[in-house]
Amino acid sequence: MGEESAITGVDMKEEGLNNNNVNTAAPPHPPSPPAAPPPHFVLIHGISGGAWCWYKMRSLMENSGYKVTCLDLKGAGVDQTDPNSVLSFHDYNTPLIHFLSSLNHDHQVILVGHSAGGLSVSDAMNKFGKKKIKLAVFIAATMLKSGFITHQDIKHGVPDLSEYGELNEVYDIGFGLGEDNPPTSMMIKKELQRKIIYQLSPQEDSTLAAMLLRPGPIQALTTAQFGEGEDVDDVPRIYIKTTNDNVIKPDQQEAMIKNWPPSDVYVLESDHSPFFSAPFSLFGLLVKAAVSFGC
Repeated sequence: MGEESAITGVDMKEEGLNNNNVNTAAPPHPPSPPAAPPPHFVLIHGISGGAWCWYKMRSLMENSGYKVTCLDLKGAGVDQTDPNSVLSFHDYNTPLIHFLSSLNHDHQVILVGHSAGGLSVSDAMNKFGKKKIKLAVFIAATMLKSGFITHQDIKHGVPDLSEYGELNEVYDIGFGLGEDNPPTSMMIKKELQRKIIYQLSPQEDSTLAAMLLRPGPIQALTTAQFGEGEDVDDVPRIYIKTTNDNVIKPDQQEAMIKNWPPSDVYVLESDHSPFFSAPFSLFGLLVKAAVSFGC
């Protein structure tokens, strides 16, 4: 009888402990919400360049956790198209337009254009607005809302390198439609590239550029015009001025900023190619832009 009582007491004690444990256990934590995807930068080169121009920036940005896409436009970089056959801006900018069209409907990017790449950015803004572009950044770039519509647009957006010599002394010129027709491609002569484009850049970068630059489809670029999209001005814009620029000179940059005021203007002490001459500073400004606009 006593043994039975002892055994029963132990069983009840254990049962009480078990019940107590069940009653006081902390509820499971709810699952954490999925982390927001990192900002996605799409980097667009200028005339004669290619995706390769961004190699320093891509390394810095990807090492910091950002998603980065660098595109070759038609006839540029490793794209095998003969630039003399690219006669319209629509054709030239097709790789960017196709890329943006391929993104999921809710995927937005930070679109960055350098030099003539600004025309590609404006074209994309007019076509997609905020549906695809959360922020547009123009780096020493041609920033024209509708392309080359007026003589003033040409004055502000086209480089004037006459101080370095006559046209055929400054550029290698291609006449894909015959010499009786306007040029179809142009590239600054190798002996002038460092002096004009890369005067503050490391020697190894200007050497790399001299090996990789290709003639750009000048007819396609100088005839660039794009219909104005309804929400083009809804896309925030940042302009990054380059103070020692021999290509898109500071007064041209100022004129384009005045004619189509961006959301903000940053200033960078660099030549025309800050991705070579000031990569860390440029990276800092791109991150600042992304953070400032909640990207």
